[in-house]
Formats: sequence, C-alpha cells, structure tokens
Amino acid sequence: MVDLFEIMATTRAMRRLKSDPVPDALVRKVLEAGVCAPSGGNYQKWRFLVVKDMAVKQAVQKLYKRAYDEVIGPRYAGSAPPPGSDPARYARQHAAVEYLTDHFHEAPVWIVVCQEDGTAAPSRSSGASVYPAVQNMLLAARALGLGSTLTTRHMMFAAEADAAFGLPEGVHSYAILPLGYPMGKFGPVGRGRLEDVVFADRWGVPYPG
Repeated sequence: MVDLFEIMATTRAMRRLKSDPVPDALVRKVLEAGVCAPSGGNYQKWRFLVVKDMAVKQAVQKLYKRAYDEVIGPRYAGSAPPPGSDPARYARQHAAVEYLTDHFHEAPVWIVVCQEDGTAAPSRSSGASVYPAVQNMLLAARALGLGSTLTTRHMMFAAEADAAFGLPEGVHSYAILPLGYPMGKFGPVGRGRLEDVVFADRWGVPYPG
C-alpha cells in the first residue's frame, strides 16, 4: 500500500481512462471508503449510484458536452494557467478535459454521488456532507491503481441529468466520478505555494510555519 501522504500528493485528475472493465470488488472498496467519510450530524444522507449502463451514460454525456461547448471550453481558452502550472501544462490539461468530454461515457464505471435533500432546496452548504466522501473515494481509487476525477459539470443541467439517472424527487446528484484504469501515470499534483494561500490569524498575514 502506498503511503497516505504520497497518495494525496499524486492523486491527479485522471481524465483519460481505458475502457477495460473494473472488477466489482475494487468498486466496492472505493464505495466503502466513501461511506467512511464524515457527514453533518452523522446523518449519512449520501447515496451512491453505480452506473455501467451505456444508454444512461450516453444521455448524460450529451449534457456534459453541451456544458463544455457553452461554458467550459471558452473558459479554458480565455484563462491563464493556474498556480503551479505553466502554459504548456495548462494546454495539456485542457486537452485532457476535452478528451474526457468526448469519451466520458466510455469510462467503464461511473459513481454518481447523490444526497437525499428531501424538500430542502440545495444550498451553499448542501455538498458539505457529500464531498468528503468524494475525496475519500478519489484517494481510494488512487491507492488501488484506478484513475478518476471529480466532475460536477453535469449540474449545469441538473434537472435533466438527474432525470436521466432516474433519481426520485428530493434526491440530487452532486458529482460524477468516472472510474477506470488510467492511460497515463500518476504523478505529483500541480499546485501553488503554501505561502501564497495560508495566513496567520488575519487575512494577508504570512503564516510562519
């Protein structure tokens, strides 16, 4: 088993995935990691939909592609590289995003992360009880040699996507994790310097640690 800190430092977004089947035993391990995560009040209102049905994936991929064409693609084209990156790396990231867009439905397994919201409308804090589970599953996938990435783009057309997933009233999807064996290799994540994002006691005061 790889060291936890090494796992965290090398869990890159793996957007190019092979179509090879993923054993159900490994999918179960990823899901078990998800339900180990904390949730508000320990209510555990997360729900996980494992999707392998190609027709369902294709229906959602069309919405995913539409979101890329209308919003995501133009945003990438007009944005500067993020901290810890450079123009060449950012161009490769954009190419990987475009690849995932076109091949999203080919990932052998999707884990659709949902929550039972009931009659409450999703709010700014709604995802606080589901995204820790997402991160647990991403780290578990990395430890098992599986690639994945957190994507929420389908939520631009949330009602249509949730209908395609057949979600009942009061249940909403918050993320999709495409899961498969990666075409590339795991490697260090690209991030900015700690000194640029950590402050001490007051905003803007450098953290001395």
